[in-house]
Amino acid sequence: MAPPANRRPGYSRRAQYGLFLGYVIAVAGMLVAVLLLVISIVDPRGFAAIKGAALDLTAPVSGAGRAGVRGVTGIGDWISNYINAGSQNAGLQAELAAERRELVRARIAEAENARLRRLLGLAQRVEDEVTIARIVGSSFDSSRRMAILSAGSAAGVRPGQPVRAPDGLIGRVLDTGRWASRILLVSDGASSVPVRALRTGTPALAAGRGDGTVELRTLEVGENPFRVGDIVVTSGVGGIFPPDVPVAVVTGRNGDTAIARPLANPARTDFAIVQPVYQPAAVTGSVDAATSQLALPPVAAPPQPPQGAAPRPAPIAPTGNSAGAAPR
Repeated sequence: MAPPANRRPGYSRRAQYGLFLGYVIAVAGMLVAVLLLVISIVDPRGFAAIKGAALDLTAPVSGAGRAGVRGVTGIGDWISNYINAGSQNAGLQAELAAERRELVRARIAEAENARLRRLLGLAQRVEDEVTIARIVGSSFDSSRRMAILSAGSAAGVRPGQPVRAPDGLIGRVLDTGRWASRILLVSDGASSVPVRALRTGTPALAAGRGDGTVELRTLEVGENPFRVGDIVVTSGVGGIFPPDVPVAVVTGRNGDTAIARPLANPARTDFAIVQPVYQPAAVTGSVDAATSQLALPPVAAPPQPPQGAAPRPAPIAPTGNSAGAAPR
């Protein structure tokens, strides 16, 4: 059965009033539209004023709506930026770590270049070097302070020759092989180097203590002349070590002696210069002098009789049975 054409919304007054209000609003809108159309035809200026007034009324509403839209869009952008910040931070951290590694490598290369420049400058100043070789090992915990040099008798290295670095004296050659040699460091207990204080010129003996330091013993009786920070250099006495080579810096005083730290650290030194003995003639001459003191004095020749005098009879050597025996 077909529904009736004039259906009523029901018996609810609210529904009826709502339907009626909708009709009224629709009719009023149509009338306003027709009125605006007529005004736009009849009075264009008045219609422009009406449009301006409507624009003024709707501008705050459109501005508020635009601000709301931009706020919602900004929230979305903030959320996306926050999500992407993690990956960006990871990328920046990786780039920073790479830059740090490059900086460390650059500083290592700079330090290596500085050491090589110091060694080159020392090689240019030292004109009588035997060879320049690499230090391939050194002792730390042992009481014997030794170092291994990658040069031996094939390069002209001999026992007793001094070994130095750009920072100062390392020690002297103890024994050699064909391609390597052993160095007795200045801090070894068996090492002793004649030195002098650079500030006062006081002569002393730098004796190794076996713990990485040396003990300075003055050759003069009196008050301890050393101060903390004083630098001692080789004096050239003894003929082995050349003079004016830096040896150690004073770090403390102990009664009439001083404790000093060697300036050259074999553990931090790559290359070393082997020099010939400073005065080989003085060294061998001291040995010859000591040997001559042990030799017997020459026997004096017997006096000769004057010319024309009768020669004296040669004395008769006593026989073994003549002493204390009765004459026959």
